[in-house]
Amino acid sequence: MGSPESLPSYPIGELSRMVNLTQRTIRYYEEIGLLHSVRRIENGKRVYTDDDVRRLKFINRLKVLGLSLAEMVELEKIYRKQRNNREILPKLIDLLDQRAAQIDERINQLTSLKKEIREYQGRLRGKLPQET
Repeated sequence: MGSPESLPSYPIGELSRMVNLTQRTIRYYEEIGLLHSVRRIENGKRVYTDDDVRRLKFINRLKVLGLSLAEMVELEKIYRKQRNNREILPKLIDLLDQRAAQIDERINQLTSLKKEIREYQGRLRGKLPQET
């Protein structure tokens, strides 16, 4: 493996476009500990690696799955402390199980609401004058 200088690196603007996140969001993820070891070049500008690209794409995927930033930070702390997946994977599975249960509950609520709306529409239609 080459030195850090020989690896591909990206300025924050390019990274932002690659992972479809704002530059402010990327900086925020650094502030809260989701993105680590960001290099800075001589003028103090941040440069990012392919590992950072993969990590941000993974964070985006976790967001789509419904994990909060607080949950992601918690997972990151566990991972940094343990440095292995033995403890983090069960925690991630548990968080995803909880999220799936929340989604199921929301689906049930929305299904019930849809039924009520359809019934109400039917009653309203019954009050319309009949066309001749």
